[in-house]
Amino acid sequence: MSFEKKLQELGINLPEPPKPVAAYVPGVKVEKYIYTAGQIPFVNGELKYKGKVGREVTIEDAYDAAKICALNCLSIVKSLAGSLDNVEKIIKVVGFVNSADGFNQQPKVINGASELLSQIFGDAGTHARSAVGVSELPMDATCEVEIIVKIK
Repeated sequence: MSFEKKLQELGINLPEPPKPVAAYVPGVKVEKYIYTAGQIPFVNGELKYKGKVGREVTIEDAYDAAKICALNCLSIVKSLAGSLDNVEKIIKVVGFVNSADGFNQQPKVINGASELLSQIFGDAGTHARSAVGVSELPMDATCEVEIIVKIK
């Protein structure tokens, strides 16, 4: 099954690629690889989730925020690859979690991105990953996700 059809089957509409909020480009294609910039949970140009997980934000909401970040990454991948059907493999996911003192369940948050990618891409969506707790993120975003993708 095509990855584009899988998105439709899951009822997912990719957003427009988010506009950069600083001096960078959303993604870079180098040979057969696409590297996305870190994406925060923007929905229609507005930050949907902000605050620290373990204080203002629940793990469940942060999980949803990570899914949004992954969708924003995929919109960038699609813009550079032409179609998600040109994806060969999700190589790596890096997730940063705006964490309250003592919060140490960052992997549960970034599972939102990882599980979504596996749902869409199946075996091609399994990837290496880092889930890191940080004291602050831009605009007080709950999390930030970046991905590396190999294309056909």
